[in-house]
Amino acid sequence: MLQIIIDNGHGNDTKGKQSPVWSDGSQLLEWEFNRKVARRVCSLLDSKGITYDLLVPENTDIPLSQRVQRANHIANVNGKKNCLLVSIHANAGGGTGWEIHTSKGTTQSDKYAEIFFEEASLAFPEFRMRYDISDGDHDWDSDFSIISRTLCPAVLTENFFMDNERDCRFIMSEEGVERIAQMHFKAILRCIELQRTIKK
Repeated sequence: MLQIIIDNGHGNDTKGKQSPVWSDGSQLLEWEFNRKVARRVCSLLDSKGITYDLLVPENTDIPLSQRVQRANHIANVNGKKNCLLVSIHANAGGGTGWEIHTSKGTTQSDKYAEIFFEEASLAFPEFRMRYDISDGDHDWDSDFSIISRTLCPAVLTENFFMDNERDCRFIMSEEGVERIAQMHFKAILRCIELQRTIKK
């Protein structure tokens, strides 16, 4: 079975990773949001008896080099083709909507990312899906270390924009966290099934 590696990005000491303070005094801290979703996804995986590794159980920001090293150790133990890393984030920069990233070039990560994109499109019909189809698929090719320096297939999800109030209100809500976690869970189940098919 595909070994799932859940990466919750950033930590409580990461600077600049938060929403504006909204008119009611509320604010989203990305490290908290990422961990809420990650914990919910892990709980759903537990409920189905699916094995996984939580890459960063700490609340502090573990350096990228160490996170990559942890992921690569898991990939070496299980076989890099038998692992999938899912890095969970919230976006910023003035946009709106949901997007997914993989490393540059055509790899197995692209097939997994396409599944995530399909599930997100179904899960969030009221939101914009952001994508780049210049290379024939919907993911963005990026140089993020956690997806470009890891040995195994890896995807990075950007779950709406914390500096857009509509997006942020959604991901701050219990409903938003639950829907985002469920989307990741459903996508992971499909990725596991795809990998089973490939191995036959």
